[in-house]
Amino acid sequence: MWTTLISSALTAALVGYGSTIALLLSAATVLGATPAQSASWVFAICIVKGLTSGVLSFATRVPVVLAWSTPGLALLAASENVSMAEAVGAFLLAAALVVVTGAWGPLGRLIQRIPDGIAAGMLAGVLLPFCLPLAGALKALPALVAPMTLVFVLVRLRSPAFAVLAALATGIILAFALGGATMPDLSLRPPNLTFIAPDFRGAVLIGLGLPLYLVTMASQNLPGFAVLRAAGFTPPVRPALVGTGVASGIAAFAGASTISMAAITAAICIGDDSHGDKAQRWKVGVAYAGVWVLLGLFGPLIVPVIKALPGPLVTGVVALALLGPLMGAASTAFAQPNQRFAGVITLLTTASGVAFWGIGAAFWGLLAGLAVYLLDRQAQKT
Repeated sequence: MWTTLISSALTAALVGYGSTIALLLSAATVLGATPAQSASWVFAICIVKGLTSGVLSFATRVPVVLAWSTPGLALLAASENVSMAEAVGAFLLAAALVVVTGAWGPLGRLIQRIPDGIAAGMLAGVLLPFCLPLAGALKALPALVAPMTLVFVLVRLRSPAFAVLAALATGIILAFALGGATMPDLSLRPPNLTFIAPDFRGAVLIGLGLPLYLVTMASQNLPGFAVLRAAGFTPPVRPALVGTGVASGIAAFAGASTISMAAITAAICIGDDSHGDKAQRWKVGVAYAGVWVLLGLFGPLIVPVIKALPGPLVTGVVALALLGPLMGAASTAFAQPNQRFAGVITLLTTASGVAFWGIGAAFWGLLAGLAVYLLDRQAQKT
């Protein structure tokens, strides 16, 4: 059965890596990361995600599949006037809050009381600005982005999980074949970790660290636990939250953003296809860990190729990768009639990108949505 376990783990890891590595590198660029810091970010997050998945799976005998937070990366890429050192401070705050949530039950219950429509509206508002440039990328580079988009649409009809990976592969092949990108000099050298001292600026902690924690909990951890329940497992909530929080805090000093429970990639590799015996399915977490460690070690070969791609192509890949999460978030934001208005206010405020006193739009979107929701609830009682 190890063959099916490894196959499932490899598929899930490649889908997760290939569909969002461009977004991670975009976030690193926005934060002003040096090439060494970007490489350290990729290496650290791959290693810590893999090792933590393996340890938690072995210890709990549940297939714990972890991910980097795609909505969190989108939030980082939307940040303005935030340095890499300040981002590390925000990473540490988010990691500490995840640990506290796992160790202290009431805080976790408080987070779960945030209405689904408002949490999803904030997530949709974060994602929307990254999906809108797809048309502009098509106009700027039609020879590359149009075939890539077509492949995405066609593959999605049969296998949505592979659509982004197929689109990325198409874009890379066409970019180098048609001269849109030049193959960089590649050398298999050991990846290095770069220590980044955190800078704890209050406005960044509130405007970035707190929303990063919230979107990680609302859009990654809670759905990830739900996927485990749907597969017939009892989610190890406390060990998973404490474990991912501690691991994220350690990796933050190397520039890595928060890791969390996976939902989409978990669904790929914890079903019946990975192992017929559910009691043995935890081993997929160990196989998944090995794949991510290899991806981290070979990052110096993979990352330069991604960075050599034309800007519109990367923009298009990011937009395509986030269409699914955007669709899901928007659906949840407007699913319940009594939360729709609050959800749309949250979405629009967050997507506007406005910042007050240096605090980002995601935080104000959450506050605006909660205020409208409470007013609506009060009006219904009178």
